[in-house]
Amino acid sequence: MTKLRLGPIADDKPVRLTVELPAAVHRDLMDYARLLAHESGQAEIALAKLIPPMLSRFMEGDRAFSKARRLRISAAEQNRG
Repeated sequence: MTKLRLGPIADDKPVRLTVELPAAVHRDLMDYARLLAHESGQAEIALAKLIPPMLSRFMEGDRAFSKARRLRISAAEQNRG
């Protein structure tokens, strides 16, 4: 069986955000949601529930983002102290 990067989707209080996706990305997301639901034994997964954990995983894996964030937080703490 395929090991997808995302696990079961947590139920969390959402913040509404509207985006437009290219049709090809939408089709890929639908396929991913079906595969993830099958792999995790969950019922059908709505795309709106799939996108937040995908974005989180993307940002967690972006080393440049993590480094810039750490530097920004460190600089802010130095300015306060």
